[in-house]
Amino acid sequence: MNVESAYNQWSVQYDTNENKTRDLEAVALRKTLEPLSFSNCLEIGCGTGKNTQWLVTRAQQIVAVDLSEAMLSIAKSKIQNNKVAFVQADILKDWHFTQGMQFDLATFSLVLEHIEHLEPIFQKLSQVVRPGGHVYIGELHPFKQYSGSKARFETEEGLQIVTCFTHHISDFTNAAEQHGFQVVLIDEFFDNDDRSNIPRILTLLLQKKYNS
Repeated sequence: MNVESAYNQWSVQYDTNENKTRDLEAVALRKTLEPLSFSNCLEIGCGTGKNTQWLVTRAQQIVAVDLSEAMLSIAKSKIQNNKVAFVQADILKDWHFTQGMQFDLATFSLVLEHIEHLEPIFQKLSQVVRPGGHVYIGELHPFKQYSGSKARFETEEGLQIVTCFTHHISDFTNAAEQHGFQVVLIDEFFDNDDRSNIPRILTLLLQKKYNS
């Protein structure tokens, strides 16, 4: 299903239905970013604001972007703070929403699985993340994707599966290196912290090189 249409439909139940991937990625983001200091943040894929609610306690300014107007509407109703500017935008197009700003941190939460080619995204990132700034990526682990898991939700019409693409860990690291980022941390998060099972969430923390 088309990504924008899917999330517009999903928005009605996104916060209330059981969703282990949504919940564990929120845990992963907080654990990964807790040690960092950042003043301004570009949040890609803010959805209904599950991570915005935490980021706003740490940053002085957030540009929170999502493709789905319906998801953004819910986020706006939950987070009424002048630190946050919510923007509806397609990140495959020009990033007018950055308005020439340089960010200390950019975050991607369960977004890049819906993007077929990573390189154009990293090329745009290289222009808006300041040297020394960080990029956080939290995704459904490719091991889960190999086993057939995808973003999906139930409606009265039946199971809706969102358009997804599989990216291997090296796809992320190679695209990052190509566009001036170095890998600081790669981590994996497991259901119930049970490392005998396939990990659910993959996280990467990248840093913009000073000489790039």
